[in-house]
Amino acid sequence: MTPEFVAFVNSVFVPVGLMLIMFSMGLTLVLRDFGLVLTHPRMVIVGLGGQLIMLPILGLLIGTLFRLSPELALGLFIISICPAGTTSNALTFVGRGNVALAVVLTALSSMVTVFSIPLLLSWAIPFFLTDGGADIPTLSVPGTILQLLQLTAAPIAAGMLVRHFAPDKAGRMATWLRPTSLIVLVGVIAFSVAVSLEMVLLNLVAAGPAIWTLNVAAIAAGVGLARALGADRRDSMTIGIEVGVQNATMAIFLTLTMLGSLPLAVTQNIYGVVMILNAFLLIRWFRRRLDRNGAAGRP
Repeated sequence: MTPEFVAFVNSVFVPVGLMLIMFSMGLTLVLRDFGLVLTHPRMVIVGLGGQLIMLPILGLLIGTLFRLSPELALGLFIISICPAGTTSNALTFVGRGNVALAVVLTALSSMVTVFSIPLLLSWAIPFFLTDGGADIPTLSVPGTILQLLQLTAAPIAAGMLVRHFAPDKAGRMATWLRPTSLIVLVGVIAFSVAVSLEMVLLNLVAAGPAIWTLNVAAIAAGVGLARALGADRRDSMTIGIEVGVQNATMAIFLTLTMLGSLPLAVTQNIYGVVMILNAFLLIRWFRRRLDRNGAAGRP
């Protein structure tokens, strides 16, 4: 691949793909959907708490526990501070989970992380890389917040406006754009792996167990917390998916486009595959129990 093509993908395809993902999510949202915060506050709190607080802590601890190199540990931490992606909503639909809850959790986490990601990254970059002998990327917190607002919050708001003023058109657009998240995710991961294949293969054994452990721990913690609060199987599966399936496209955008670092993207490439495989295993496990117990929503 030529440097010009790599630069084009990093500066155009990845950001535009991320905006399309966020826009397609906005097309499915109306303001009353956020009433779930009031009607089901415990489920929203546990979902957001697992995604925004517990997952970054797990990412930090597991990177340290497995003694990952500074670049791999930081890459793992970056994926853990990203919000849930619309891929999680699609997986929830496939698993017959609570799609409304999934969409609201994804939207809320996407909005909160506009501000939390730059702050956490500004701390994490020198923390992980100062003693590792690696080049330290520079990051502007205000600039990053502004860029994330443009790439996430603004497209979500635009999609919601289309849904409000032209609901029929929004429905048709949402149908056409529904596969966008998976297509963009696969495309971004495939590109990132292609330009760093040797690096991915070299680090697969070193990073693979830590990545798998983080994803399984995230899913299990999400399900466990939800069940502890009395959630039924559908909501528990939904929260498990939301906590364990991150917006890997955003993570790769942060590492490739904003930080310009291929080594940091290695863990996200592997995680993007692992999270989907584990989510399908979770869905299979829950659907067997839902079918066995008959009525929907029964604990």
